[in-house]
Amino acid sequence: MLVRDRVTRAAFREHVELKREEFAGTLPEERAERFAKIRIEGILESSLGVVVTYDASRGAPNVLGRHSIADAGLYSVCLAIQNLWLAATAEDMGLGWVSFYDEDFLTGLLGIPDGVRPVAWLCLGPVSHFEHTPDLERHGWRKRRPLEQAVHLERWGGTHPSG
Repeated sequence: MLVRDRVTRAAFREHVELKREEFAGTLPEERAERFAKIRIEGILESSLGVVVTYDASRGAPNVLGRHSIADAGLYSVCLAIQNLWLAATAEDMGLGWVSFYDEDFLTGLLGIPDGVRPVAWLCLGPVSHFEHTPDLERHGWRKRRPLEQAVHLERWGGTHPSG
């Protein structure tokens, strides 16, 4: 779903700001101060809102992969988002995933039918430049972990191939 309407985007932005404040209220003071400096979304500044949804009934009942992995369809949606993100970046477009919202609010705002789940509101538009360091790392929210901590060989905890 493509969202260009300024009124709809402003309503969503207001909801996101409330959810962001709600989250900030759960943080210790030092983390809340750091969080306040992180730019989380560009709902009004971006050229376009792209809302990605998931309908578990689409293609049912014989959906490949869901026989044994119930969330396979949802994973496919996330992979499609990643592909869109890579394509946007290749075209020098910025894309950001808004993650502070209630699904029920977004469903009501956009008239999404029952049974269809909003997975992502993406902010898409031109950018002046791309940062070399991800925002959350640049602002001290999270640090990258070494590859050796993320890759396991053969079994969980197995030594990374280079180690």
